[in-house]
This record gives sequence, C-alpha cells and structure tokens, in this order.
Amino acid sequence: MTISTPIAERGFRLNIKAFKRVPMRLWIIGFLMIVIGSVATVGVREYYLANLGPVSNSQTQVVLTIPAGASLKQIAIMLQNHHLIRSATVFEWYTHVTGNNKLEAGTYSLSPSYDLSKTVAIIVSGSVTEGKVTILPGKTLAQIRSQLINDGYSAASIDQSYNPAQYSGLPIMADVPSGTSTLEGLLFPDTFYTTNKTTVSQILRESLLEMGKQITPAISADFANEGLSVYQAITMASIIQQEVSKPNDMAQVAQVFFSRIKQGMPLGSDVTANYGAIINGQSPSLTYDSPYNTLIHTGLPPTPIGTASRESLNAVAHPANTNWLYFVSGDNGHTYFEQTIQQHNADTAAYCHKLCAQP
Repeated sequence: MTISTPIAERGFRLNIKAFKRVPMRLWIIGFLMIVIGSVATVGVREYYLANLGPVSNSQTQVVLTIPAGASLKQIAIMLQNHHLIRSATVFEWYTHVTGNNKLEAGTYSLSPSYDLSKTVAIIVSGSVTEGKVTILPGKTLAQIRSQLINDGYSAASIDQSYNPAQYSGLPIMADVPSGTSTLEGLLFPDTFYTTNKTTVSQILRESLLEMGKQITPAISADFANEGLSVYQAITMASIIQQEVSKPNDMAQVAQVFFSRIKQGMPLGSDVTANYGAIINGQSPSLTYDSPYNTLIHTGLPPTPIGTASRESLNAVAHPANTNWLYFVSGDNGHTYFEQTIQQHNADTAAYCHKLCAQP
C-alpha cells in the first residue's frame, strides 16, 4: 500500500530545505536589520517624548504673531526660532498625532515654560493676546487695584485675587511670615500680556512667580549677611523704591537705613508714615501714629509698602560702603546725603521746598 504525503506537509519540508539553502550572511543581515529597526523605533520614541517638555523654566512671556495663511511647518519653525518649543519636527508630529493641526492666526503670549501640549492648546483655541497689564515699581495694592479696574477687571474679581491663600504653593510665599494676610510688596513689577480669557489671579500668579525668580539663593544669602530675612529685605526695598529712583541713590539709602537700625535710630521715612495713614483711611500724614510710621517707631514696618524693583532689591543686598545717616531728595531730582542733622536740615531748607511741603 502506498501512503501519500499531504501536500501541506510536503510544502513545509520544501520550505525547510529552502531555508537551509539561505546563506548565513543573509540571516545575519536580516537579524541586524531587525535590531537596528527596533533601536531606531525606540530612539525616535525617546526623541519625541524628550521634546514634548518646556524649553526652560523661564516665566518670560514672548508675544508672537502667527500670520494668516501660515503653514504648519512655518508655524513650527517660527516657534522654534523664538525658543518656545524644543523641536519644530516634533511639533508637527504632535499636531498630526493628536489631531490638533487647526492652528489659528493671531497674536499670542507664550512662554518657554509651557510644554508642547499647552502651547498647541493656546494656538488651537485662538486665545489671542488682546492687551497687557503693567505693574509699576513703587505701587501699592490699592493703586494696582485702581489700575486693574481701569483695565476692565471687576472690583470683585480683583478683591478675590488678593487673597494670599490661593498662592500658598508658590516659591515666594515660603518667605512670607505665617499669618500675613496681604500680598503687599510681593508682586514683581513687570508687563504681563493678556488674552480674552486671562483672569486677575493669573496675572498676579505670573507676577508672584517672577518675584520668586528674583529671590535667588545668592541674593537670599546677601540679605542674611545684612541681618534680614527675605520678607524684611523686600520690606526695606519697597521703602527705598518710593524714596529714590536712581540705583546708586538706592544703594546709599540702603546704607543709611542699615546704619540707623544698628544705632537704634528710627528709619525716619516719610513714605512709610504716609502709607500707614492712608491704609487706615486717613489723609497722608507724617504724624499719624501707626506701626508703619518710622518717624516715630524704630525698626522696619510690619509689611512692605508697595512693589519693589530688581534695583531696589539689589540695593538692599549690596548697600553702599558709605557712612551717611540722613538724606533728602531735592526738588531738582538730586539726593543729598549727610552725616549730621544740622547738615541735613540745611539741605532740606535749601533744596526741598515742593517735595518737603515747605515755603
């Protein structure tokens, strides 16, 4: 009896014979191609994931206009050239993979601290920049409130945004004494670009984040070397900010204040006295007795009295190497420094009439 072999089995045997006839070098080449392909796939994936993150932790806002008709590739290159994304190629891949490739023309406020998903979401949503809010040096929260109302924000939303508790996780808030109920002096003066969706709290958060960046470990150490905590240093800087405007004068005023503190003298600052009267519903007054009146009380006031610039903070960190105890800002814009009260009174009589409210 003849037993026939199934066709499929015969084919399998033929295939094995064919495999055996394949040269070993081809097997090696095939294996290497598989390995290289796998490594390349992993490499591309790692490259893609690595370039989804932010370019840096800088909170700087970059205003960028995407023109009408710009292609996806043109937009990607534009963002990369402005250091707002890590890779133009990954930007294109991401928009295709996620389906977020309908980018809107317009002017946007973007930051290197945004990851790719946030940058794409802003441009896809059409959250275009419509305006800007500028917080100036030396301004109090009350003055900033008035400005924000003029910028179109409601008084209720501003008052709600002034609650420090909602910013408790931000770096600068770690330097604020427990129980402090005000943001006075903690906002960093800068320009913040806004969209039709920007809230007051978002503006203040950006400002507080920027202040946190200013308080580096190095400047904190400089404050400590002068015997001040970060919050005390901001308080002194806020006073200096309202007393004088020139950086060189600021450093000398800082020296005056440090000298007075060491000698147990009151700071003698008119701007603190006026601030204390105003926040208590009074007209500006040098005689109104409040904890802020450094004409009466020694030491620093309990809180800052307004925004402090980078220059005034640096002045506190690096006071001038002088030995003045008095100063007065003249009507001519010049600040006069002296060692004795007699010299100071003479300067005041000669140079400070309008500012010092004397005939």
